[in-house]
Amino acid sequence: MSSRIWSLVKKEFIHLVNDWWLPLFMLLGGATELLLVGWATSRPITNLPLVVLDQDRSSASRAFIAQVENTGTFRTAEEASDLDEIHDELRRGDVTAAIVIPPDYADKLLDSQAQPEVAVLLNGAESIPATAGLRAIEGVVRAVGDELLLETLSVPEEELSGFVPRLRVWFNESLSEALYTTPAELGLMLEFTVLLFAALAFSRERELGTLEQLLVMPFSSMELIIGKSIPVVIIGFTDFLLMLGMVHFVFGVPVRGSLPLLLVLALIYLLVELCKGLVISVMSRSQHQAFLLVMMVGMADFMFTGYAAPVESMPQLLQAAANLVPAHHWMEILRGILLKASGIEVLWPHIMALVALGLLVGGFSIRYVRRALD
Repeated sequence: MSSRIWSLVKKEFIHLVNDWWLPLFMLLGGATELLLVGWATSRPITNLPLVVLDQDRSSASRAFIAQVENTGTFRTAEEASDLDEIHDELRRGDVTAAIVIPPDYADKLLDSQAQPEVAVLLNGAESIPATAGLRAIEGVVRAVGDELLLETLSVPEEELSGFVPRLRVWFNESLSEALYTTPAELGLMLEFTVLLFAALAFSRERELGTLEQLLVMPFSSMELIIGKSIPVVIIGFTDFLLMLGMVHFVFGVPVRGSLPLLLVLALIYLLVELCKGLVISVMSRSQHQAFLLVMMVGMADFMFTGYAAPVESMPQLLQAAANLVPAHHWMEILRGILLKASGIEVLWPHIMALVALGLLVGGFSIRYVRRALD
C-alpha cells in the first residue's frame, strides 16, 4: 500500500513540476498578499487631505488650524472659498475632512459667557480615514477647551488636580494595526491556499480526462485520497512557515507562546481545510467551477473570522454559527499564541472545537469522496 501511495505522490509532484506556476502561485501568492496588507497597515494614518473655510481670519483661527495640522494626521490644509466648494470636494472624495470656522470664533473665545464653535465635515464613505481624522480633531478641540477652562477659572495649570486615568495596553502596546491584520491575513491566506490546492486535486484530473485512468488502476479510493493529499499538506505547511517567518521578521509580530504547539495546531487546521477542499474537488466538473466554489466557501468563512467585524458584536444567531466555522477557532488560536502567549489551559475550548469540527468534516469528506470515486 505504501509503495502505491508513494507512486501517486511522485506522480503529483511530477505534475506540479510541469505546471510550475501552480505551486509557485500557492507559495508566493499568499505571501505577496500578506506582504502588501502588512505593509499598508503597519504605517499610521497620515497625510489625509483637509480643506478649511476660515471666515474669521484671526490669529485664534489660524492657531486652531495649525494645531490640527500639527497632529500629523492631516497634510497642510487647503483653503476653500465657500461652502459649495467644500460640498463639491466631499462629493468627489478629494478631501477626508473639512473645517468651517465661523466669523465670530475669536470673539467668542474672549467672551466667558459665549461658547465658541467650529463645524467639522467628514467623508464618511471612507470610514477608516474619517475615524482617524475625527480622533485627531477631537484631540485638538479638547486641548482648546482645557485652555479656555483654565483661563476662565484663573487657576494655574500646575495647581489643577483631578481624575487622571493610568492607561496600559496589553499584548499590543503601540496599538499597531499590523499586529492585528497580519496574523488574520496569515490565517486567511493559509485557508485559501489549502482549499484551492485541494479543490484542484480531482477536478483537474476530471477536466484533463485522466481521472478515469486513475480509477481503473489498482488503487483503492483511500489510496487515491492519501496520495492526492500529501502534496497539498507539504506545500500548505511550507507556505504557512514562509508566512509565519514573514509576519515575525518583517512586521515584528511576536511569537510569545509555544511554537511547537502552534505548528501542531496549524497542521490540524490544515487537514480540516484539506478535507473541505477535497469535497469541493469531487463536486466540481472543472477547475473553473472548483475555483468559484472555493471563493464562495472562503468568503463565507471570512465573515466569521472576526477580521472584518468582531464576532462578539454580531447577533447571537451569527455568533452561534461562527462556532461551526473552523477558521473562527483557528484565528483565536493564532492570535492567542502569537500575541498573548496563551497555552492549552486557555485555548482548549477552541482546540477542542477545532478537533471536533475536524473529525466531523474529515469523516464526512472521506466518506463522500470515497463514494464519489468508487
